[in-house]
Amino acid sequence: MSEKTIKDMSFEEALKELEGIVERLERGDALLEESIAIYQRGAKLKAHCEGKLKDAQLKVEKIVLDGQGKASTEPFDG
Repeated sequence: MSEKTIKDMSFEEALKELEGIVERLERGDALLEESIAIYQRGAKLKAHCEGKLKDAQLKVEKIVLDGQGKASTEPFDG
């Protein structure tokens, strides 16, 4: 398991680690205390991924059509 700070992870990095945690918990090969620790990290990774997706959604919603029907973007204040 990577010890990289979650806030510094890209969506893809966080999702990959989260998938690894889910697989490990499903196998049931971790001790109880370790399972709790990786579950807690998994919960933080899930929240991080959800935040990244929400940010992406807001950026996409900022795309507007100009007067000529061409797509343009507005700055996102996220």
